[in-house]
Parts: sequence; C-alpha cells; structure tokens
Amino acid sequence: MAGIDGIDFLQLDMPAILLAVLAAVACAIPGNFLVLRRQSLLGDAISHVVLPGIVIGFLLSGTTSTWPMLLGAGAAAIVAVALIELVRRLSGLESGAVMGIVFTSMFAAGVLILERSEARNVHIDVQHALYGNIEGTVWLEPASIRDLLDPAILATTPGEIARLAVVVLVIAVLVVAFFKELRITTFDPGLAATLGFSPGLVSAGLVLLAALAAVAAFDAVGSILVIAMFVCPPAIARHLTDHLAMQVVLSVVAAVAAALSGYVLAAFVPLWLGYGHAFNVAGAMAVTAGLMLAVVMLFAPRYGWLARRLAGSRSAGVAGSPGTVAD
Repeated sequence: MAGIDGIDFLQLDMPAILLAVLAAVACAIPGNFLVLRRQSLLGDAISHVVLPGIVIGFLLSGTTSTWPMLLGAGAAAIVAVALIELVRRLSGLESGAVMGIVFTSMFAAGVLILERSEARNVHIDVQHALYGNIEGTVWLEPASIRDLLDPAILATTPGEIARLAVVVLVIAVLVVAFFKELRITTFDPGLAATLGFSPGLVSAGLVLLAALAAVAAFDAVGSILVIAMFVCPPAIARHLTDHLAMQVVLSVVAAVAAALSGYVLAAFVPLWLGYGHAFNVAGAMAVTAGLMLAVVMLFAPRYGWLARRLAGSRSAGVAGSPGTVAD
C-alpha cells in the first residue's frame, strides 16, 4: 500500500478504499433488520458458512473465476439456513445456539476441505478466508483524476469492485422497494400477517439479501470484516435514532466512516509513524467500527450510557426535591 501521492493513490489505495466501502455498505444495509430482529448472529453464520461453498465451487469448476465460487457460496448459505431451521425444530434449542452449532461446523468443514485439497495451492487459504485480500486490489489504468471519467478506463474497473457495486445497488433497490414490508414484519409480525404480508417469506428474503452481501464481500474482505459490518454500523445507528429510515441512512454513513478511517489507520498511520509495514486493512476496519460503537454507546445524546446516567440522576433529584408532594 502506498502513501498519499498522486498516481500511487489512484492505482493502489483508491481501489482498496472503494472495495472496503462497498463491502461495508453491502453488509450494513441488511444488517439493520438483522439487529432489530435480534438475529445479528445470522450474519455471522452466513459469513462463515460460505467458505465450504467457495472451496467446493473451486474444486468442481477447477477455476477461481467469480461465478462458480459465488454459486458455491450461495448454495452453502442456503444449506446453512435450512440446517439452522431443521436443527432448531428437531432439537428445540434456542436459535442462537443452533446458529452457533451450524456455522462453526460448516466453517470447520470448509477449513478441513481447504487444507486437504488442491485449493490450498491457489490464493484460497485460511488467512485469505479470515482477512480477505483488500490490499491486493489494484487498478493500473487510471493515471489521473480525469481518467476516472473515461468510459474506456471505467470499463477496466477490477471485477471485485464492479461486482460489489452491483450488489450494493441491488440491495438498496430491494430494501427501498420492500421497506414497508420489512418494517412491519420486523416490529409486528402479527400485524403483518393480518395485513396479508407473509412474515416468513419476508424473513427468507432478508436472509437471502444478507447472504448475497456476505457472499459478494467474503472473497475480497474476509469473514472478520463481514461480521463486523453486519453488526457495528447498524448498532451505531440504532443508538442515534428511533426512526428506521434514518437508522438505515446513518448505518451507511457509519459503514463508510469505518471503512475510510480503518484504511487510513492500516495503510498510512504506520508509515507516518516510521514503521516499515502497514496493518491488515480488514482487521483495522473491524477495530475502528468497534471503537466507533463503543464511543456511541457511551456518549450518544439519548441512549448513550452517560445520557441515561444523567437522566437517571435528574429524575432522582426531582423525585427527592423538597417541594414535591405526592397525592
């Protein structure tokens, strides 16, 4: 990763930043509804279970091209969702426990297949599965800012960036189109059924959206960042507003902020401090998102710990003031 100087930034840093931002936004949008439904662990599960699908997709096709691996990952995500529901019904265990069982088992199976197959001889490995390959994203064609307006140059956009841009657009359009259904089934499934919506069908659609985001982002940014972006930006936004539409918008802002600040922390700060090596970008983004969430949990204007503590103190003061008389 290069410092901030002209052509190096355009060709090395900008593509990685775009990839990180798109991955964060793709996961954050469906993550809002998972957080509100108390299904955050589902995003964690999906981000893990795509690994065996990716490996099997490679083994069956013999290539690391996009579509075989995406289809394999998507199939694995669907199998995982079906297994979660099956185990939950047969065992009677709580959903979180069932998800933990299924996603750890499938992820472990993916690691075993990966380590014992020829997939380990290509760029797919355990470290890649965890941390992704943001730093390896380069775009050598642009030589100046003006080149970014050239259709011929834009046509050479790295495949990971183009794919994630399409996924973000699809997710955004579907969430806007079905926002009413998502909102009602999230807060009052009984009312949704009365109004003619199928809570189960909407929930299944939400899971597929989350799976789409996880599958598209997994190869580029790894499972750690996918998990963080499903949970942290929506949780940050939830502390700042009671309005769902505004929460979605704020989660996107938080995702972009975490991606940008995480990249700066990983790529530039070590160099500015004189260190010879940068940090891992995906790890730095996840840490930054966690720190942002910690700050909001403490200092959010209404729901932060400090605001609630002050409100409790004022309430106690009013209740105990000399002029207050109970009827």
